[in-house]
Amino acid sequence: MNTPIGKPARPGRPTLDRESILIDARRELAMPSRRLFGKRLLTLGGLSMLTGCSLTDNDSVNRFLIAVSRLNDRAQAALFDPKQLAPTYTEAQLTRPFPFNAYYGIDDVPVVDGADYKLKVSGLVTGQRVWTLPELYALPHAEQITRHICVEGWSAIGRWGGTPFGDFLRRIGADTSAKYVGFKCADDYYESIDMPTALHPQTLLTFSYDGERLPAKYGFPMKLRMPTKLGYKNPKHIVEMFVTNTFPGGYWVDQGYNWFGGS
Repeated sequence: MNTPIGKPARPGRPTLDRESILIDARRELAMPSRRLFGKRLLTLGGLSMLTGCSLTDNDSVNRFLIAVSRLNDRAQAALFDPKQLAPTYTEAQLTRPFPFNAYYGIDDVPVVDGADYKLKVSGLVTGQRVWTLPELYALPHAEQITRHICVEGWSAIGRWGGTPFGDFLRRIGADTSAKYVGFKCADDYYESIDMPTALHPQTLLTFSYDGERLPAKYGFPMKLRMPTKLGYKNPKHIVEMFVTNTFPGGYWVDQGYNWFGGS
């Protein structure tokens, strides 16, 4: 999915959702591996000392919240194990129907013409080119049944099919020492992820759902599926991807949400 339910798109200059950022910071610091760290720092004083921000006016509060979110990003990245697999499930455990979620209603799902579709690949790759759907469908195939976790607290188990994203990055000659992979979508959505997550063995460039061609409501023509990330980090309707060392941000990240987004 692209976004938390009930969070409408915000045109113009992004604004910070202070409550969501603080909830996210508390959730991350409360995890077992971080409890001692959290006990020492999960106070305004402790976090202010770490971020170097004072809380004297609205602008300083905003800077503080951004700094807390970026601190959270660094903590999650440091603890991320690129070899640790997310749990997998059986077909009997699938959530039916798998929920639709986006920052718009289902009637506004973008319509992408598969016959004319071309995926643009750019940035720090030797194979800067476009890919048609038949070329993408011909790539080595893998499937997974994994849990999709929403930032709002609900989850659902789905069956996804596609090609391992790490293999695709190596196929296009991506610089896997680069920091980020960014994505642009057929709607206004955009997202980026860290390279270790991109190379994770369960990160999948998906073209099918539950044995059928990926429906529009789940992201046709393709969705990046990452069971190690929260739902809003999994972009749908992808039309372009690029490898870069320049931080690309993301649709919700640029409005104050945590960037790493680990589940």
